[in-house]
Amino acid sequence: MSPLLIGVLICLITLAVLATGVPIAFGLGAVAVGFLFVFEGARAFHFIAETIFAGLNDFTLVSIPMFVVMGAAVASSRAGSDLYEALARWLGRVPGSLVISNIGACALFAALTGSSPATCAAIGKMGIPEMRRRGYDADLATGAIAAGGTLGILIPPSLTMILYGIASETSIGKLFIAGVLPGLLLTALFMAWALFLSWKRGTVTADLGRVYTMADKLELMPKLVPFIVVIVGVVYALYGGIATPSEAAAAGALLCLIMVVVIYRMWRPAEIWLILRDATRESGMLLMIIGTSILFGYMMSTLYVTQAVAEWIAGMQINRWLLMFYINLMLLVAGCFLPPAAIILMATPILAPIIASAGFDPVWFGVILTINMELGLITPPVGLNLFVINGITPDVRLPTILKGAFPFMVCMVIAMLLLCVFPEIATWLPQKMMGK
Repeated sequence: MSPLLIGVLICLITLAVLATGVPIAFGLGAVAVGFLFVFEGARAFHFIAETIFAGLNDFTLVSIPMFVVMGAAVASSRAGSDLYEALARWLGRVPGSLVISNIGACALFAALTGSSPATCAAIGKMGIPEMRRRGYDADLATGAIAAGGTLGILIPPSLTMILYGIASETSIGKLFIAGVLPGLLLTALFMAWALFLSWKRGTVTADLGRVYTMADKLELMPKLVPFIVVIVGVVYALYGGIATPSEAAAAGALLCLIMVVVIYRMWRPAEIWLILRDATRESGMLLMIIGTSILFGYMMSTLYVTQAVAEWIAGMQINRWLLMFYINLMLLVAGCFLPPAAIILMATPILAPIIASAGFDPVWFGVILTINMELGLITPPVGLNLFVINGITPDVRLPTILKGAFPFMVCMVIAMLLLCVFPEIATWLPQKMMGK
């Protein structure tokens, strides 16, 4: 059987296994072990534990549980509601103010937590009822939160960027910096659409009965500024060469824990235990996926599938932008069924040499890949953010949420097109700060 045919068989069986609902780590591991046994025999079992251990024996991976702790600490506090309230006060007289405030709160909170579902839940529980109470249509209110939550995997610090950096051996510091301008661009596109739609529909966009004084606007800032300073500090430490990703993440996690204790009085052992328990659970899940995906990549390489796919695509001699279109299409389809972590860890070992041979910047492609993963979070049938929003607003039907989210998907496609035409949006800042 040819390597390409084996690759097609692996793809079909992997999708079938994951479609059963089995945990991703166990599904990938089972497929890898099964194919190794079929084609290499029992001797392949001698390398399974060693391969997984070697893949996880990387100091950079320490940054993952640290960033997870950082996000869990912020998500467990009232930081999300304070962010939302502060932005609503500052933007209260702007047309479309409440939707814009929610998108801005999503962007900031997502940057703090790095979790799209947590952002949707935290901001959506407060923002969606308030928007609907003030006359906003249900589709705009829910779609804005579903799309705004996706910003967490693009605006640094981002776990998705860390996974891509590890899988492709790309500088995580450069990836973080590369996500800043595209993240701001995407946020601006989301806000522009919300402003346009609110104006077109004639929605009453401000609570005209309430005027916030400067004292009201500044009231919540002392609670929020320290968290934002931590994010800026972590990114600065990374691109400035002051600390490694693991060291910067550890410092950020410690500071966030201290701040939720000092600012929000979360000093009870039970509250700290919940933060650490949730962080341990999510970190364990991510590291298990990483370990089995490394075994999956080893299986693909051992069976010569990765090399055969790269040679086949190189032999096609098609235009590199047409190649990029096919890659994006493949990632979009995969994002409809699989979570970002699984796609990145499965696809990057195959795509990295293809991207390099086509002359694309791996840092730039990391941003394109991440926006594709954002699209998958709000694309059916397995758009995680759609179901989170549906869970917190059960009276709003899923098609209504999808209708509201669709224009924001178009905004993401526009952002990717702009990045293709002007790649400097992603590459200029990291090159300016860290060199080529």
